[in-house]
Amino acid sequence: MSSPLVERAVIDALDNNNALLKFISPNDTGLTGGHQCGYYLPKKAWRAFTPHAPERGRNSEHLVEVLWQDGRRTESCVKWYGTGTRSEYRITRFGRDFPFLTADNVGDLLVLIRTGNAAFHGYVFDLPDDIADVQASLGVEIIGTWGLYKGLVRPPETEDDCIHRRFAAFVQPLRAFPDTATFSSTAREAILACVRTFPTQTADNRLMLLMDCEYALFKMAERLLCQDEICRQFSSVDDFLSTAARVMNRRKSRAGRALENHVGYLLRDAHIPFDTRPSVDGEPDVLIPSKVQYEDPQWPDDRLFVVGVKTTCKDRWRQVLNEARRVQRKHILTVQQGISARQLTEMRDSSVSLVVPQKLHSMYPAVERMEVLTVRQFVDTVRRTLAITV
Repeated sequence: MSSPLVERAVIDALDNNNALLKFISPNDTGLTGGHQCGYYLPKKAWRAFTPHAPERGRNSEHLVEVLWQDGRRTESCVKWYGTGTRSEYRITRFGRDFPFLTADNVGDLLVLIRTGNAAFHGYVFDLPDDIADVQASLGVEIIGTWGLYKGLVRPPETEDDCIHRRFAAFVQPLRAFPDTATFSSTAREAILACVRTFPTQTADNRLMLLMDCEYALFKMAERLLCQDEICRQFSSVDDFLSTAARVMNRRKSRAGRALENHVGYLLRDAHIPFDTRPSVDGEPDVLIPSKVQYEDPQWPDDRLFVVGVKTTCKDRWRQVLNEARRVQRKHILTVQQGISARQLTEMRDSSVSLVVPQKLHSMYPAVERMEVLTVRQFVDTVRRTLAITV
């Protein structure tokens, strides 16, 4: 069993993720009659104890405070000697009556643990068992005169790990479902913080990532908030069906609002003005540039856009035909994974253009004279039509 001092030193090293171990030599204590005494520090490990790299032709000093095992503190100096024939680091200035740098300490093990930019904890071990235990506990076998414990190397956090960590922090304190706008903004903020390339990705990729991540966030919250309700014993089949219906309705309602929220974000990011559900011959999901221009007879019809935002459009695309009648060509933006050639033909004949993220285009059949736009193509068309240059 390791001694209390060994346990202290090992825990200290683990907590701070570093330790320099070296055997005290006669040269350290001044017994060789050479240079000023002080612990020699290995040049190859300079980043472990000083910000000053070894540079020939100059000396440098790094003032540090060391807290030793017996409670004493020393205002010491890590010095690089690079002039003349010298090329070494030493830590010096321990004050009078310092007990760990005497002739009797030759062969002892010095352990220096960096706890701050200019702060260290210092331990000196003289018993063979303690010296062996420190090395074994830290997994450092000193071959020669010194060794370095670099701590556990943690793999860099991936984008998915970063997003999951932020989602977990959001979900953990929840006691009720937030509104969809909160889910949408939380997902977007996590992506912006974790996915470095997000701002430069196409509008199509960004929309799909926003939708996927928000759904993952919603499911995480759903598992937390619905667990008790789902795992309970149902009193009847009707009770079970009623509970299932509530869960499904919540999912469907959220999905539609989420798509609207993220489409709105992409339009704002592209500096495209729009109104949401304005009262103009019905309430279209999105009117570009606004209700004011729509009601202005001087504003050209071909500079107005109406967009129906639908998670699925198979049976709902016709709703847009009776909205904002001044606009002849309507647009439907959807994330539905494919519809039939017959329905695409009906859309074409009804002057409806379909906008679908690029990733989903392969799921749509080819129809003569019916072009399925990407989100990027739609955004570029609107910006060009409205002469938006920002």
